[in-house]
Amino acid sequence: MAIDVTDLRTRPLDPVIADELTKFEDGVRQYLAGEIDEDVFRVFRLNQGIYGQRQGGHNQMVRVKVPHGRLEPDQLEMLGYLASTYSRGWAHLTTRQNVQMHFVQLEQTPEVLRLLASVGLTSREACGDTVRNVTGCHLAGACPFEVLDISPWAQATTDFFLRNPYAQRLPRKFKINFSGCVTDCGQAMFNDIGVIAVNRPKPDGTLEPGFKVFIAGGLGANPHPALALEEFTSREQLMPTLEACVRVFDHYGNRDNKLRARMKWLVDTMGIDELRERIFKERKFLPASSTYPDGLPEPVREHGDDPAGAGTGPVTQVGEAPVKFLGLNRLERWEEANVVRGRANGSVSAYAYCRLGDITTEQFDELARIQRDFGVEVRITNRQNFVLRGLTEEQVPHLHARLDAIGMAEPGAELARDVVACPGADTCNLAVTQSRGLADDIGKALEAAGLAEVGGVRVNISGCTNSCGQHHIADIGFVGIERRAHGQAAPGYQMLLGGKVGRLEVKFGEKASKLPAKRAAEAVVQVVGKFAGEREAGETFGDWLDRSGGAAAVGTTLKELDLFPTPDESPEFFIDFDETGPYVAEVGDSECAT
Repeated sequence: MAIDVTDLRTRPLDPVIADELTKFEDGVRQYLAGEIDEDVFRVFRLNQGIYGQRQGGHNQMVRVKVPHGRLEPDQLEMLGYLASTYSRGWAHLTTRQNVQMHFVQLEQTPEVLRLLASVGLTSREACGDTVRNVTGCHLAGACPFEVLDISPWAQATTDFFLRNPYAQRLPRKFKINFSGCVTDCGQAMFNDIGVIAVNRPKPDGTLEPGFKVFIAGGLGANPHPALALEEFTSREQLMPTLEACVRVFDHYGNRDNKLRARMKWLVDTMGIDELRERIFKERKFLPASSTYPDGLPEPVREHGDDPAGAGTGPVTQVGEAPVKFLGLNRLERWEEANVVRGRANGSVSAYAYCRLGDITTEQFDELARIQRDFGVEVRITNRQNFVLRGLTEEQVPHLHARLDAIGMAEPGAELARDVVACPGADTCNLAVTQSRGLADDIGKALEAAGLAEVGGVRVNISGCTNSCGQHHIADIGFVGIERRAHGQAAPGYQMLLGGKVGRLEVKFGEKASKLPAKRAAEAVVQVVGKFAGEREAGETFGDWLDRSGGAAAVGTTLKELDLFPTPDESPEFFIDFDETGPYVAEVGDSECAT
């Protein structure tokens, strides 16, 4: 192993964290001894980021929070050690910049949490009815378009709400995202709070950087777009605004029905105007509170938030132009698809591709070595990859060779092969299909058809309606459903087309066609093939879809795929990916899975 944990096991921890972990260790012991009721221990466990798996028994998923995706070398090495020692030898990156490890035994979780704490990581409030991991644009501080570097703001928000009394027993989970410009790479437009850096003109003709705050967005079975709270929020007022939003949710969120407890439902029950007024009133009187976050937060004062680029926001949407690989070698293809150069500041960043969002212990360790050797910063992206920032031009080919040696140099960022999937029925209590298996099948089908490197099309898969795979906002989205054919249950998917997020708006995908699970990959090949063959210069997937008649019209071209052969003819249609027996849609009790 690249890390020696002998000293880390005895490294002194912050007294608050040490007491918290001792309390959790005592709680695990008491629960196993039958001294704590199941429902009480569930809340206790979830607030520590420990989530039960569908396999039952003592199998647990540990969700590690990585605020705005940033990781240091010792943290990468620790994650690799934990994945190898306590999990399956690999971990999973999520769409919210977390790292998840599965099949960790309950008895071992206190030790895992102590080791995480020894390198400055925590799973505290990664699950449960809490303020979850605060996410942000993975190119923040290196983006050519950003108005502000949102990294210190995301860190300040993490610091403020972590262990905050208001964030412990909310009506439901609460998600906060940051983006540095209206391109919205941080995906602020479908969260409880989405913060986007913007400029406003001042009387003297100069620009004042600040924020536009959006509230009450969400995905799930009933997606809601986030709505603007106010036209402009100053830098000094951002933290009080965030606290006011959380307080209002705590006061008025539905505590009797979890299915209608997210902040988005307050828009339905009280209306956006009243919700805004309650937040403004809460913010107005916050200075009297002992928790009032006055002025600029410490991370911003310490590190600054000046933009890496010109600070004027994007002229065009990032990723509009199709990637072209004709006549290019492996390095050139990777560089064309995976390397981002800052227009104003000359920064160089590169994506390390993680197939299915998975990363092995060996890959963790090598990324840590690369980070030290190249002097770069590493962040998790919301498409389940890594980005390495702060490169020099001379380092680019050497980085490619190092990544290629560990299987992370596929041209994947923003290309069709970059399929996003939640863990699905592999481990999740709520999933009805094996979304990871479908993602693998789609990837193989696109490779075989020569379409894996088509640019400008995103495929996302969720194993249930909770949308952990964010299928609503993908160009091509799939949500797992149970199908019935010839008197038997079978795995299936609803295909959606045309989702997108950016430029201060979000559009949710529309239904195109229902499909057997075993024919979904063929449907993707057909749609991506048509898009690649028919797109005009600079045309986005959404523009092409509109020109083709929309999701429903494209869906009619896939009708011949929505046919189930009989179980005798093709029994595999009635068995899900990575399963051996007949399909059964087994759904367990929800533990706030997303």
